[in-house]
Parts: sequence; structure tokens; C-alpha cells
Amino acid sequence: MLLGVNIDHIAVLREARKINDPNPLDALGVCKLANADQITIHLREDRRHIHDDDAKKIIQSSTLPVNLECSINEQIIDIVCKLKPQRATLVPENREEVTTEGGLDLETNYKKIENAIKKLQENEIEVSLFIDPCKKMIELSSKLNVEWVELHTGRFANIYAMLHSNLINSHHSIKELELPRCELNKLLKESRKEIKKAANKAVELDLKVAAGHGLNYQNVKKISSIKSISELNIGQSIIARSVYTGLYQAILDMKELIK
Repeated sequence: MLLGVNIDHIAVLREARKINDPNPLDALGVCKLANADQITIHLREDRRHIHDDDAKKIIQSSTLPVNLECSINEQIIDIVCKLKPQRATLVPENREEVTTEGGLDLETNYKKIENAIKKLQENEIEVSLFIDPCKKMIELSSKLNVEWVELHTGRFANIYAMLHSNLINSHHSIKELELPRCELNKLLKESRKEIKKAANKAVELDLKVAAGHGLNYQNVKKISSIKSISELNIGQSIIARSVYTGLYQAILDMKELIK
């Protein structure tokens, strides 16, 4: 299974102090040495972490493929076409969100997404759609002739955290998931089953399948064991662990878990 290391949170640390350190560009060599398979970054419309010059330097300098996450905003798509990463992953964006919540709504935004895909593919950039793990979104992705889908694992990760970590006792507890453990167990099984079913359907339709969002060292095995998923994109948990272990070891630890 391939591992894409999302280095956005290095830029988050930099932007917290508005200085030049740490520089996400410095992570490229470490990621390669630790046998990461891909660099993932997200060029947000509000530029809250990765900036245009970051994206340009990373794409120019990285010896690993670069997966650039972005919205379907026309100006952003134009920038991506100029930068020419190996892959663009189209994601929903909300200016108020802390992180990406939920998958791309392919029905409501079908024409705009179709135009964005066409433009990217004309510039020889392969396209992935970040979607919720459901049959309808998989079928629409196939209809849109993209190469990849990335299944949103956020709900699975949230349920897992409420069941198997101390999240429920913290100020970050997820109110709608403050449920009896038996119910959380049932929801977790259902969520993984949905992801597996969606991944199998995507492969059946000749789509390559990635997954990501909220995956960490505790929950990743339950997703990496789904054989129809060929790639995971993981960021925050790797960067968080690297504070204590160093980035090289943090990536090695994750690679070992997803084998």
C-alpha cells in the first residue's frame, strides 16, 4: 500500500508565528529517505498554511510525485494547471472549517467539477475526487472519467476516537457521538463496511482508490487491511508524532503499520 505524506501541518507551525521556520520544503528529502511514496499538500483558497510559492518550490524540487489538493475554484484550477503536479485532488472547501469536512458534492457541482477535470486533464494532470464512501458518488466519479477517488475516512476516524481514545473526556469531544460504547462499536463496523464497499465498487469501475482524513497510528490498520484501497494520504498524525520522534521515524512507523 502506498503512503502519501501530507506536509501541510509543517506550514501550519510556520504560520503560527508568521516566520520562515519550519519550512515544508525541508521535509522532501526526509520523506524520500523514509520511503514515503508521495508528497501531498493542500493549496487552500485562504492560503492558511501552504502558499503559492511553497507549492511551486515543492513541485519543482520533489523527486516523489506530488498530489496537490485544491478546491474547484476557477482561479485555483488555473494555478494548479500552471504548477503541473502529478495529481490534483479536488476537495470541498469551507472558509470557516478547521479541516476538510465531508466529501465533494458531485451532484450539486457536477458541471463545475466536470469543467475543472477537463482543464486539469488537458494539462496532463491526473485527477482524484475526494468523496464520501457511497455508491452514488463512486458512480458519478466514474462518469466523470477521473483516474482516482479518495474516500473520506473522517467519520470512521471520529467514531474510532470516541470509542478507543480519551477524546470523549476532552473539550474536543464530538457531541453527536457521545453514545453508549455498544452503539459506537456498531457504528464503527458499519463505517468500515461502507468504506470497503465503496472501495470495491470503485475498483469494479476501474478507478484507483485512495483513502484519507483522520487516519492515525491507532486506527490505520482497519483501513489499510481493505485490499481494494491502494493508497493512504496521512498528514496531521505523522507531523504530530514527528515532534517527539522526528519526521523520518514517524514515517517509518506509519509505513510499518500499513504494510
